[in-house]
Formats: sequence, C-alpha cells, structure tokens
Amino acid sequence: MNVIAYIMLPNDVVAHLGRLGYLGAFVVAAIANATVFIPIPYYPVIARLAQVLNVWGIILAAAAGSALGETVAYLVGRTSRSAVQQTRINNWIQRQMRHPWRAGVVLFAFSAPPNPAFDVAGLLAGAFGVPLWLFLVSVFLGRIVRMSLVAFAGLAFDWLLP
Repeated sequence: MNVIAYIMLPNDVVAHLGRLGYLGAFVVAAIANATVFIPIPYYPVIARLAQVLNVWGIILAAAAGSALGETVAYLVGRTSRSAVQQTRINNWIQRQMRHPWRAGVVLFAFSAPPNPAFDVAGLLAGAFGVPLWLFLVSVFLGRIVRMSLVAFAGLAFDWLLP
C-alpha cells in the first residue's frame, strides 16, 4: 500500500509540504501516529520529502512528530490500566516495564521497525506506568531508525517517479 501511495502521491502535495519544510514532516508523522489502530500511510510523504529537503532534518522532524503522536496510545493506556488483560505476553511486558532500562530497550525495539504492533506497546507502557520521559526518549530513538529507513528508501527509489 505504501509503494502505491508513494507512486500516486501528487507532486503538488509534496511541493506544498515541502514549503512547510520540516514542520510538514513533523505534522504528518504526528497525525499519522496519533491514530490508534488505524494505519495512515505517511511513509510515502516522508520518503518524498527526503528527496527535496535535507534528509537528516526530515528524519529528526518525522521521528519527533512520530514519538509525540504515539503519546496518544500511551495516554489511553495510562487512563485505562484496569482494562489490560492478563496474558503471558502482557505479563512479560509488565515485568520488563517495571525496570526503566528494560522498558526503554523494549520500547526502542518495538518502535524501530515499521510495524503496526507498536500501538499495543504504547498502550501497555502507559498502563504499566512507564514514565512519560522514558517513553518519549525510547520511542524517539527508535523512530530515528525507522525514519532513516523510510527516508533513505525514498532517496534510493526516486527513479520510480515520473
């Protein structure tokens, strides 16, 4: 789906977001990640913006927006602690979240690869009381890895565009 969106993304949308600069990457990533369980294909936008702006600026702006957007899932988890089911995986995650360095590693590991499962990790981090600063730092660092993959893929596959 992301490849099709990448190819079909109108150049005027990219130009408009390019005029917004790094703020455009930040806002797109924040909005896309603020939706819980509903995937919004924002990778093509990040990939295309990396072609017209400084790639490292795009990576940092998108990672920051993405981490901020994920706080929605974290806050939902924070307010609904009693709704977490007792399963083996949830119990394992809860044990890891009790130790700050382990929580950071688990959150980083879940947030770095492109996967939709991170919403669950964000909900559980909030429900299990991981400090917000630790959540944000871990997710931001993981999202630097993810956005690097997306941005450099955009640079590598610019030949797909007309």
